[in-house]
Amino acid sequence: MARFFYPDAWRSDTVEDLFGFPISDPYRWLEDGNDARVRDWAAAQDRLFHGYRAEWHEKQSWASLLDQVSSFGVSEPPMVRGSVMFLAEQLRGDEQRRLLVVDAEGNRRVLVDPAEIDPSGHTGLYAWWPSREGERVAVQMEVAEQPGSDIIVLDVRIGEAVDGPLPRARNTSLAWLPGGDAFYYVSRVPDEELAPDDMRLHRRVRLHRIGSPWQTDAVVFGGDDAPDHYYGLTVSADGRYLAITAIAGPASHNDVYVAELIDQEAPHFVKVVDGSTTQARVLPRFLADNNLLLVTDYQAPCGRICLAHRHDTDPAAWRTLVAEDRQAPLDECLVLDDPALPRPLLLVARDRHGTSTLTLHDLAGGRPLTGLPLPGAGVVSSLRTNIPHGRHAWFSYCDATTPPTIYRYDATSGRTEQETGTTLAGHTAEIRSRSVRYRAGDGTEITLFLFTPAEEHEGPRPTLLYGYGSFGMPMRPWFFPTAAAWVSAGGTYAVACVRGGGEEGQSWHDAGRGPHKHRAISDFNDAATWLIDTGRTTRDQLAIYGQSAGGLLVTAAATQRPDLYAAVIAEGPLCDMVRYEHFGLGCTWTDEFGTASRPEQLQWLLTYSPYHNITPGASYPAFLLAGAVTDLQTGEAHVTKMCAALQNATGSDRPILMRREPDTAHAASPASKERALAADILAFAGKYTGLSPKKTPMRLHETAAEPH
Repeated sequence: MARFFYPDAWRSDTVEDLFGFPISDPYRWLEDGNDARVRDWAAAQDRLFHGYRAEWHEKQSWASLLDQVSSFGVSEPPMVRGSVMFLAEQLRGDEQRRLLVVDAEGNRRVLVDPAEIDPSGHTGLYAWWPSREGERVAVQMEVAEQPGSDIIVLDVRIGEAVDGPLPRARNTSLAWLPGGDAFYYVSRVPDEELAPDDMRLHRRVRLHRIGSPWQTDAVVFGGDDAPDHYYGLTVSADGRYLAITAIAGPASHNDVYVAELIDQEAPHFVKVVDGSTTQARVLPRFLADNNLLLVTDYQAPCGRICLAHRHDTDPAAWRTLVAEDRQAPLDECLVLDDPALPRPLLLVARDRHGTSTLTLHDLAGGRPLTGLPLPGAGVVSSLRTNIPHGRHAWFSYCDATTPPTIYRYDATSGRTEQETGTTLAGHTAEIRSRSVRYRAGDGTEITLFLFTPAEEHEGPRPTLLYGYGSFGMPMRPWFFPTAAAWVSAGGTYAVACVRGGGEEGQSWHDAGRGPHKHRAISDFNDAATWLIDTGRTTRDQLAIYGQSAGGLLVTAAATQRPDLYAAVIAEGPLCDMVRYEHFGLGCTWTDEFGTASRPEQLQWLLTYSPYHNITPGASYPAFLLAGAVTDLQTGEAHVTKMCAALQNATGSDRPILMRREPDTAHAASPASKERALAADILAFAGKYTGLSPKKTPMRLHETAAEPH
């Protein structure tokens, strides 16, 4: 009966033989978004979705609540170069962030406003790199649904472009040379130089001199032997040395190369770290003497900080400065070396059971000096300091009820205070945040963050369970507007720290990737089971939500255990794990998931691939599969194929819906579209778990932005 109302989707007899495995793929035809049949079918799905959404009578209430708990202002620490501070700000009503500059006297002005460039709101400020002196800034704008991403260079004093655009620089790294007349950056090889079906990255490191045509930029690193590599760039303070990290996709190890810039256009590189030998991540930065500070998980899954000579190729020669702490994985660190300080310092951020710590160390020997007090038991991120010599450290702090707020630590006075002119405006809810531990099926203890109303009552609550579990990305008790809105309405928001993430260091990531990816999925289902068995929720009150690789997690969990869930929301998911390498950037993710081109790894993928594990007649939960019409990351075919397969198979009267968004991308859409998607997600989850934003309103406290 449920299928009767779904748009007709032709089931082809496509069966592909891979290493003796006959793999049925009846909806492969939906991969061609330019096919008229696909466009007609997708348009019918759009009408179906809009028809169902019209019946979500509480959507506007959810949108209003979401707007109340969202914050506006400055949410990430400034970049300070010379006497100039660079800030990104987004106020209520803005579709995109704008770039501000603040001079030594505290005068603020807008340097880049995307709304002036594109009033439609689809062009966003993607990244910016000020020169060391603060006189110029390289800015990258991006149109969400377009693959191009150009760099322009602005004169900070007059606010006008002095160079560019430099094309094909999507997801680039950029490092200025002293003086602000040249920089190294990463760009892709022109499409016309590639085979028509070549989906690899093909990146090159180039040197650009201000005022020179980009066509003359010398290639200094990269070649055809590394088609899937990403490159990170670091130049020493005196401009004498360049370090490059090279990593194949999101692999768990990387190489490090160092060159003395005797010839800036043709430097000779020494490979100082061989990732195939270390099987570890190594992130270098130059110290004042041009030797290297290394942040690494080599022989330290939870991370350590080492000192090394810039041309030393033997990891055995590295000197440990800050040792590994198995109970507190290393997040990041920062050097403070202003001449006014009695000695150079190292600021170290760690994650201890979901809560951040900040400690100061003596840079010379690594000896701990003191811990820095924080505003609460929350999360610290994005450590930054002033350049060329660091005296202040800026960082972002948030917790369940506190949106990202910027603080400044002064190493000369030892004081930490909120940065002026960065206060966020909005409302905060009374939310209780805590972490618990549950046991997975194999006995492993997993952390689960719970966000609940401050005044709890006995009995189960409608619950929204979130997870990710890939690429070593840790889940933390960050501030989530979606979570704040859900809890404000009386629900529980839960975040499962499943294996495959980075919550317990690299070993935790390794335990849930490649041949072990199934563990991440079973960990997630075990989290759901624990929530139900402990009486915190029921199957009829439990919805699950995941984004991107988290969309893979929740769709795989639901196809394995459809009986556990009332609703499933997957945003930009991976669903067809046999063909994911053919879509978007999937071909660069084989280190995380495996490849269908190898028989053993194909079997890994088939065990959990959501598209291939749909059971005809199963009583599936309500599904909302959300995706962009053009998704350059995961590709849009995962959503269309999964939707068609579920609609054909389900024996439930709960809907299988596809929400397509035109003129956006995998992430970083215009703010109004992001809020509209979040409201749809809340309305959908609320409808099928019984949570209403009108029944149990929570008191909200207003936080007003300080005047500028």
